[in-house]
Amino acid sequence: MIRAFVVGHPIAHSRSPLIHGHWLAELGIKGSYERVDVAPAHFAAFLTGLREHGFSGGNVTIPHKEAAFALADRLTPRARRIGAVNTLFFDETGQLTGDNTDAPGFIAHLDQSLGLDWPRRGDGSAVVLGAGGAARAIVVGLLDRGVASVHVANRTLTRATSLVALDSERVSALSWDGLDTVLPKAGLIVNTTSLGMAGHPSLDLDLRLLGADAVVADIVYVPLETPLIAAARTRGLATVDGLGMLLHQAVPGFERWFGRKPEVTPALRTRILSDLVPA
Repeated sequence: MIRAFVVGHPIAHSRSPLIHGHWLAELGIKGSYERVDVAPAHFAAFLTGLREHGFSGGNVTIPHKEAAFALADRLTPRARRIGAVNTLFFDETGQLTGDNTDAPGFIAHLDQSLGLDWPRRGDGSAVVLGAGGAARAIVVGLLDRGVASVHVANRTLTRATSLVALDSERVSALSWDGLDTVLPKAGLIVNTTSLGMAGHPSLDLDLRLLGADAVVADIVYVPLETPLIAAARTRGLATVDGLGMLLHQAVPGFERWFGRKPEVTPALRTRILSDLVPA
């Protein structure tokens, strides 16, 4: 039986076992996907013992993504650019390989939700709010998808500036006060901050500045309809919630570990939604 995992500290909140368990049952695969709580002091030893415990790989979440980046035997080019690892697998030579699937997961969600021509909205630019690890992954995804330009806005400008190195010709940094200069022409706005998440303040953004064809995306999925998404829908703008990214980022790992490529279907989304909002 093939075994995979999600490791973090704490980890009880993770919904990854629901996602992968759904696919294992749907595809009739004899396998398991389990939560493993590992404190930072024991994470290196956990990785060393993966084969001994029969694991073919797994997912990595907070607070281990940077440690997995440093400890993997090798890294995919995408993981190197992002600087963090959320997926581990053994390659054909037996090396523990680190990847980051947040970038393709976010883009796959946009493609599925909006169609393939969404990069042509507005003037072809995207605005990313926030400059943390999630923002870095999303900027990489947008660049790889061919978005013309990406503006990264953060309250601390120096953090936004650190992302310019990903592509100095297409990525620019600006302070929060500079958003008014880029929002009117942007085709996509992505919130990667915790603002709007349950228990956090809402994001204060003047959506009246956006063009009629702009898309508003939020990677927060608890609540599923954040104040930002609700305000965008009220204005009649296209929106993309955070749940799809969670679902799509899981696809590459499952295919690596279990040998079958699963699909993100309405049935899977309904299954996870039922856990987010208990009856």
